[in-house]
Amino acid sequence: MRPAMISKRMALTLAILLIGGCQQSATDAQNPTRLEFPRPERTVSAVGDTEFSTEAARDEAGEAEYVMDWAGIQLGTTVADIGAGEGYYTIRLADRVGPKGRVLAQDINRGALNRLGERVTREQLDNVAIKEGAVDDPRLPENSFDRIFMVHMYHEIEEPYAFLWRMRPALAKGGQVIVVDRDRMTHQHGIPPKLLFCEFEAVGYRLTGFTEQLKLGGYIARFEVSGARPEPSAIRTCASRYPQS
Repeated sequence: MRPAMISKRMALTLAILLIGGCQQSATDAQNPTRLEFPRPERTVSAVGDTEFSTEAARDEAGEAEYVMDWAGIQLGTTVADIGAGEGYYTIRLADRVGPKGRVLAQDINRGALNRLGERVTREQLDNVAIKEGAVDDPRLPENSFDRIFMVHMYHEIEEPYAFLWRMRPALAKGGQVIVVDRDRMTHQHGIPPKLLFCEFEAVGYRLTGFTEQLKLGGYIARFEVSGARPEPSAIRTCASRYPQS
């Protein structure tokens, strides 16, 4: 590709980054404030490295292929990669869904998004878009995604109830949320599965699948929307039911 074309693509990618960070959708203005949602009443992991492990080690273990197969990712699927970081899953999802599929990479780390934008441009991934999220809102377009991936990042969300509540409308009919994490206390960069299940259930999701077969350790959980989205004031926190030592 000629240098002028690369520069043009880079400018477009960076524009997507800036728009994602600065624009507010009409639905954002109608959302409850974060103060209306309950706090998690548990430790929230400090934001760690944007890479869970080396890409070579993860590929050798077959992590992404296993997770994408388990999640039913195929040609034409639309996926949001929440907490995309350096783009390990974004790049592999883009290849799996093909030119008719779409991947939206989202993160709250502007530096990571800039680096990912450069990688997307360099690898000419025309089916990937990039968006900056917020600590309490993934800022996803409504009715848009067959799958939402949350890989080794859920335990770092500061406002999980608000975040999950605002994420629900982004799922298309029959859409699923795929969570990959470790069975550890939340201050140790993980979350016990039962606590994860409880927090999702509190905001109107139901567990539809679970496995602990990842070679690098951890588990995968699958959720779908269930029933009406509760009012923020009606959300019951899970800390008292699943205390952590």
